[in-house]
Amino acid sequence: MGTVLQFVVLGLGLGAVYIGLGSGLLLVHRATGMINFAQGAIATWGAYVFAELRNTGTLVFPIGSVDLGEPPSTATAHVIALGFAVHYLAFRPVQQNSVLAQVVVSVALLITIQALVVLRFGPNKIDVESFVPGGTVTLFGAAIPTRELFIALVMIVLAALVWCYMRFTRMGIATRAASENERAAVLMGFSPSWLAAIAQAGAAFVGTVSVILASSLTGLNADWFGLLVVPALAVLLVAKLESIPVLVVAAIGLGAFQSLIGLLVTQPWWPVWAQSGLDQVIPFAVVMVILFVTGKRLPTRGATQQIRLPDVPIPRMRPLVAIGLLVAAGLALAFTTGTIRFGLTTSLILSLLALSYVVLTGYLGQISLAQSAFAGAAGFVLSKASVDWGIPFPISMVLCALLATALGMLVALPAFRIRGAQLAIVTLAAGLGIERFIFNNYSLSPPEGNPIADASLFGLNLAVREGRDLSRLAFSLMVLVIVAVVIWVFVRVASGDMGRAFLAVRANERAAESSGINVRRTKVIGFALSAFVAGIAGCLIGFSRGQLSAESFTVMAGLQLLAVAYLGGITTIGGSLVAGLIGPLGISYVLMRTWLDLGEYYELVLGLALVLTAILNPVGIAGAVRHQVEFVRRKLRRPSASPPVDGAPRRTEEASHV
Repeated sequence: MGTVLQFVVLGLGLGAVYIGLGSGLLLVHRATGMINFAQGAIATWGAYVFAELRNTGTLVFPIGSVDLGEPPSTATAHVIALGFAVHYLAFRPVQQNSVLAQVVVSVALLITIQALVVLRFGPNKIDVESFVPGGTVTLFGAAIPTRELFIALVMIVLAALVWCYMRFTRMGIATRAASENERAAVLMGFSPSWLAAIAQAGAAFVGTVSVILASSLTGLNADWFGLLVVPALAVLLVAKLESIPVLVVAAIGLGAFQSLIGLLVTQPWWPVWAQSGLDQVIPFAVVMVILFVTGKRLPTRGATQQIRLPDVPIPRMRPLVAIGLLVAAGLALAFTTGTIRFGLTTSLILSLLALSYVVLTGYLGQISLAQSAFAGAAGFVLSKASVDWGIPFPISMVLCALLATALGMLVALPAFRIRGAQLAIVTLAAGLGIERFIFNNYSLSPPEGNPIADASLFGLNLAVREGRDLSRLAFSLMVLVIVAVVIWVFVRVASGDMGRAFLAVRANERAAESSGINVRRTKVIGFALSAFVAGIAGCLIGFSRGQLSAESFTVMAGLQLLAVAYLGGITTIGGSLVAGLIGPLGISYVLMRTWLDLGEYYELVLGLALVLTAILNPVGIAGAVRHQVEFVRRKLRRPSASPPVDGAPRRTEEASHV
């Protein structure tokens, strides 16, 4: 009993972080209707700034720093200013845009701030000198640490202050009114934007305090604290996005339960395969249960204008264009060598991953943050299939992609009841759970990596490297052929009845159902097709690396892929090709690293470009180019100004399409 109580108390430190991040998420959602996936990253930045002030007296900004000589309370003003900046520069411009744009902006902020933390403070964990009172108290014969109790108490008090602000102050009541109808806040004499900015600043402050307190126990690690937003989202959903008291209880309960899992895995009767990462599966399970039970009853937000999704052009078969692109890609691969050819090959593979986002998010309108997990599942099973089971290429690749398809169909189940940001939450939780429980589980995935046998077909060696040749042309051409085939299949699907069903579900699920479309079946097919494409890409990544590790398919890598897919154009095939060119480890990254020596700034540039794209150009790079081409074509096709013959009406280009 004493040991169990000790582990429960140790979990209070983790629960305190969930209270801080969850309270901030609730504040922002009640004020803007948006889910801030960057909440953990914002709090982590504030904690690093505070730690640097405390240790050296230097106030660090994203660009530059100021030596203040001694650590004052300036960190508080810095964090609050960061909250205002996040609202006015990123959230406010997309507040009336589609949910996809809102999710993309918060993901872009997560990538940007994580990159800034690494650039400004370094990639390694730093120890933080504890200023929390230490010692123990005896309870039921067990020595209970007081630090965790103190941290939990502080965060409970801060959460109570947030509750009082929302419930009893005039501004808090106006914020709650704005969450239902922005006009109500305007009638009360408040600006909804100003209320949202205050909420964002308060969220940044509360979250930062929780990370500062917890870092005195564990040290500061940017990746770990940044992704704690996932369990915080779980407790937010338990609270139905509105109840602070329920959120506090759920946060403490989740932290304590995760700590108890750490005790259980040390028992001799506990299975070996479940000794790693199980605590990260719990938030996913919580999210699944809550969204299944209450998904249709979670509060929604009133808006002041109609939201319009990015345009989706129907793809057409253009043989001459396709042949030209294939010849150009083949020549580029043939006339390059080494790192450059490998970067081009990686770009081709990444275009498939981006295409999986085009299928699911661009055409079907379902926001998934688990594509990297689908690709990783196929890649890791490929190791078993090619090495242990001896299944030859390409049968092994197809079978592994089908396994990813089954996983995608499983993740599709929550989409029957939820959509938008809520679906993004459940897929993010699923991706993190798969990464921690499977990819980082040494009983399932050895730490030295998962070797993958080289591909061969009818005696032709398709290995990626041989001797000093680090990127063989045969492998690159094989990738090019596979990418071309997958894109051809997608064009056939998207231009047919299934593609029209996807677009109907994307536009209005109720209208699609009333017109005879089986919405559930369409969603399952969309998830399955998307996961299959991602699985093919995951297998090609495995063949290109020769072996896979957990670092190949992290959640952050998946978020970066969403970023480049949206940046390239998430509704078009051309957008997926552009995304491949600018994707992580693709040709743009290789050129930035080898020619400009700017590889360490890649994530920062990507995040900032994504924020600007979501705000200024939601159709992405490929969409903007398409619009310019269509504009020029309209100008060239414009009929002459001569009057119509015999008074007959002139046939316009628009009329010809009716």
